[in-house]
Amino acid sequence: MEEQPQRGIRAVHSETTITVYQAYPPEIGLPAAREGRFGGAWKRDRMTWIKPSFLWMMYRCGWGAKAGQETVLAVDITREGFEWALRNACLSSYVRGVHPDLAGWQRELRRAPARVQWDPERDLRLQPLSYRSLQLGLSGEAVRRYADEWTVGIRDVTPLAREIHALVRGGDLDSAAGLLPQERPYPVGDELLAHLRG
Repeated sequence: MEEQPQRGIRAVHSETTITVYQAYPPEIGLPAAREGRFGGAWKRDRMTWIKPSFLWMMYRCGWGAKAGQETVLAVDITREGFEWALRNACLSSYVRGVHPDLAGWQRELRRAPARVQWDPERDLRLQPLSYRSLQLGLSGEAVRRYADEWTVGIRDVTPLAREIHALVRGGDLDSAAGLLPQERPYPVGDELLAHLRG
């Protein structure tokens, strides 16, 4: 297996879009998938976390079995929007050497409409791997842009999550791996992640 960068973005992406994952209760997730947009019960006034890693999403939502996370969505957003969020993001925790001081980081965090967290990537058994995956939290202006401008499609991938999980439980990891979304390194320039390396 090829060496993975310690902190990198791996995702399903095209020339214009990147796929991120979220999990919601059915009353939010099912209408979003049906209508291809977030509306109704979806809250714009709270932080929403998007994850380019399918397996990290599975770890977070327990393969769609955790309460309030039973509907797993694949959300296709514009690369332009995703990169705007990265440019305007701040690390979610203070890192000596990246931030001049704690107070400076706190000011940046209050101002930033997006925040980044690097969490251990997961394998099919949801065990942590040695490299990390990006989680991107959106608030304020970023949430509005996500819902109104960046989102180009929403799919319910809960059946896929359940199918892969059943194969994993049955010990057929090869078949499970064959069904995973084909994530590959996202071509992001160093200048876009330099302030987010943590």
